[in-house]
Amino acid sequence: MIRLNAVTKIYPGRIVALDDVSLRIGRGEFVFLVGPSGAGKSTLLKMIFKEEVPTRGEVVIDRRNVARLNRKDLNSLRRNVGVVFQDFRLLETKTAYENIAFAMEVLAYSQKEIRKRVPLILEQVGMLARANHYPNQLSGGEQQKIAIGRAIVNHPKILLADEPSGNMDPETAMEIMHIFKRINERGTTVIMATHDKMVVDIMRERVVALEHGRLIRDEVKGGYDYGY
Repeated sequence: MIRLNAVTKIYPGRIVALDDVSLRIGRGEFVFLVGPSGAGKSTLLKMIFKEEVPTRGEVVIDRRNVARLNRKDLNSLRRNVGVVFQDFRLLETKTAYENIAFAMEVLAYSQKEIRKRVPLILEQVGMLARANHYPNQLSGGEQQKIAIGRAIVNHPKILLADEPSGNMDPETAMEIMHIFKRINERGTTVIMATHDKMVVDIMRERVVALEHGRLIRDEVKGGYDYGY
């Protein structure tokens, strides 16, 4: 489903974020990207929805080279890719319900469809009872659940998450991970960048490790560290 072929990304100032990375991720996989800060994890995620493009090499999704997509095809790609950020990026003037509904409104869904789907998503992420609360009335974990709901409301094939459990207590972090796992079990490919050793070691999913922009380990049912 996703293929990186010898991808290198060099930012201005000759900063090498990715260095000759080749990787294949199949439909329905759950993949952790691990490694120190600056290893290239966020850049790799950005390549998948064309927030960044390779300096060399290619990113292919469903047999299409992402860098060559026209605007129409890029919009189609992005409708099939949900993104969850560590800082949530919720709209402060909208309720939990309205934040999720907004993701459908920008794609011109009918109000009937929005009223049908949003409560189901709120229930899926365990936030139906908090639907009418604003972000400043929610805890960090609750805000992240709404951000996840917003990312999956359009039923994406791929879900990307950048440090989604950062700055959370262990119990909340695992609750968030179980939501991602349930989403994955319904067929969505999940790719998650994380520093959270506890989460990776407990979940035992595929682990792709980066260091200085290079892929140094790709392990099925791996732990955060070597030899775990």
